[in-house]
Amino acid sequence: MKLKINYLNKIKNTGPINLALFVNEKFDLREIKKYFNNQEYNYINQILKKKYKQSIITFDLNSKKSLILIKKDRNFTPENLGAEFYDFIKKNNFKDVYLSVENTNQLIKNFINNFLHGINLKSYEFNIYKSKKENEIININIIGFKKYDLKYLAIESGTNFARDLVSEPPNVLFPKEYVNRLLKLKKLGIVVTVYNESKLKKLGMNSLLGVGKGSAKESFLVTLEWKGDKKNIKSPLSFVGKGVCFDTGGISLKPAKFMEEMKYDMAGSAVVAGLIQTLAIRKAKVNAVGVVGLVENMPGGNAQRPGDIVRAFNGKTIEVLNTDAEGRLVLADALSFTEKKFKPKFIIDLATLTGAIIVALGEEYAGLFSNNDELSKKLFEAGEKVNEKVWRLPLHKNYDKLINSNIADIQNINYSGGAGSITAAQFLQRFVEKTPWAHLDIAGMAFSKKAANLNPGGATGFGVRLLNQLIEDYYE
Repeated sequence: MKLKINYLNKIKNTGPINLALFVNEKFDLREIKKYFNNQEYNYINQILKKKYKQSIITFDLNSKKSLILIKKDRNFTPENLGAEFYDFIKKNNFKDVYLSVENTNQLIKNFINNFLHGINLKSYEFNIYKSKKENEIININIIGFKKYDLKYLAIESGTNFARDLVSEPPNVLFPKEYVNRLLKLKKLGIVVTVYNESKLKKLGMNSLLGVGKGSAKESFLVTLEWKGDKKNIKSPLSFVGKGVCFDTGGISLKPAKFMEEMKYDMAGSAVVAGLIQTLAIRKAKVNAVGVVGLVENMPGGNAQRPGDIVRAFNGKTIEVLNTDAEGRLVLADALSFTEKKFKPKFIIDLATLTGAIIVALGEEYAGLFSNNDELSKKLFEAGEKVNEKVWRLPLHKNYDKLINSNIADIQNINYSGGAGSITAAQFLQRFVEKTPWAHLDIAGMAFSKKAANLNPGGATGFGVRLLNQLIEDYYE
């Protein structure tokens, strides 16, 4: 099902039409009375004597006109109302809808922009591998509203780019193909730098490289630089993403059931790529860098073993007790490399890092861990604005004893049990020195089996809107 939004000055259809109008919470018709003759107006008032709890209702006015009333419900953000509207017209098999709006002031313009934003995000589909394509089109014709804000188009583009990357099967999106797709971002003015295995070995990124040793596919680290503020080129904002294109667990092999979902283990990197694309499309006046570590974690004759010790980019040694705790090994090198090379204002990393965060927070909040209260507060507030929520959990030196190794500087899992997400974050903190840093564990948020809010089901792109809002509010 394809969505097409058209912007028109007036209704051009001379045949039957489906007219959609906004009303207030009390279904007060006085503001939209001009759209009806007296007979129609009286008929609608009779129907509305029944108390409707739904936010959207529809009924036939006559043989040529159906009416859809959209209640501006205070319990719904404009985005969520737009998403519900799209679901409603799709469920009721409306193929052609005229949505008439009063484009008279900035408040209404903002509402409509966000309403359409919700429609566009909800209408995402990933069906490129279906042999038989649906050719049906849903036309939403907007009357009285001429210009959709470029900012929303940029966010949708970035979010859907992230969704596309996460949705691709692992035989298609392995690390090298991922690199090829990131190289295409150059056309937007993004500086893309690729570090292959040879370069990574010279840099000493043995923690990242160790994860990919069992795979026939080459590992990479890629940086994406958007330079939107030419006057202040120092201290960019930095975002680091875990890009495990498929995670079998390595020698510490995962159970077969649901292993196919491990193609989503690169969602953190997809969000970083989607964010940088968003900033470039909307020409954000900010300098930002995305850093993604791209690997495949496979068992094999050359695979990393439980008990191996590797030396990371920053010189610290890591005892690998479980090869399925691989994301933190990728991030360890990516974090210390980002801090040393770019000297950023802050570092925010995103990763589908632990199943424990799903136990703690479900699919409602991403886990937030940070060494900086101000950055944490900003992330929380930005998340509340766009309904991509984060919840802060503790970091404390007392947790260090759970990941201290007897024979190396640090071990990659906590064998004592408990605090799985916290000790994973505590591990990452060892690879950030002085820079304000936040870690977002998005394991419960990157993919949803059920459709909810602005997500149609599947890859969500969670984090693109959150981080774009953070930048927009505090750093531009």
